[in-house]
Amino acid sequence: MRTRTAAIAGTASLAAIALALATPLAASAHVHVDPDRAAVGGYATLTFTVPTESATAGTVKLEVDLPTDTPLGSVSYQPLAGWSTKVVTEKLAKPIKTDDGTVTEAPVTIIWTAEHGVQIAPGQFLQFVISAGAMPDTGSIVLPTHQYYSDGTVVDWDEKTPASGAEPEHPAPTVYIIDAPPVGDVAATPGLLAAQTAVAPATPAAASPAAAATAIGLGISGLVLGAIALVVSVLALTRVTRTRRPRPATAPATPTEGTK
Repeated sequence: MRTRTAAIAGTASLAAIALALATPLAASAHVHVDPDRAAVGGYATLTFTVPTESATAGTVKLEVDLPTDTPLGSVSYQPLAGWSTKVVTEKLAKPIKTDDGTVTEAPVTIIWTAEHGVQIAPGQFLQFVISAGAMPDTGSIVLPTHQYYSDGTVVDWDEKTPASGAEPEHPAPTVYIIDAPPVGDVAATPGLLAAQTAVAPATPAAASPAAAATAIGLGISGLVLGAIALVVSVLALTRVTRTRRPRPATAPATPTEGTK
């Protein structure tokens, strides 16, 4: 009886936890960049989180296209064990005038390649970190990312997210500078709050009230289910204990005076 009750309570608790975590897990299932906001003229440390979604092949190469119409003057990378990194610089078709002078060439692509025997295996993820700047005076910069698998498959994360916030199948990592993120775009990355505090975007963006309410509701539902499961478990165990508790032995009657 105790085993059955504990199993039921455990199942309810797991369901509650899954419900509470469903939103962030779903949102982080694709390649994304963190933080997704920056300030004009500043430098940002950008982290590309790359999960392997294939069940049979691993990720062996990653390419990120950098903007050429609003180029970044400087891009450096954090070394990653087991991976070689290359920053490709090219001459711009149209030179860009900046406060520091005219820019005629700029980084256009950064490429990570896994060494022999190294990969991001199915069910795993890896983070690729760069430092980039100065951030251009523009609404946002789109960073199309190409994920190469060991079986030859290439997944292009290059679709722009519309103003409605409806996420496409393969959204491109995007850093918003002047523009606010699309309506309904709830941050899926843990470093966003820190980025907002440290970078302070030119135009503060508010999360969608509907999306925020949904996330809060799911979290509260998960906590409530967990609490109910705990109460049910405690009550059931208490009932079993009371049922099986032995009754005290009845003391023999004391003979009354005069009885033989």
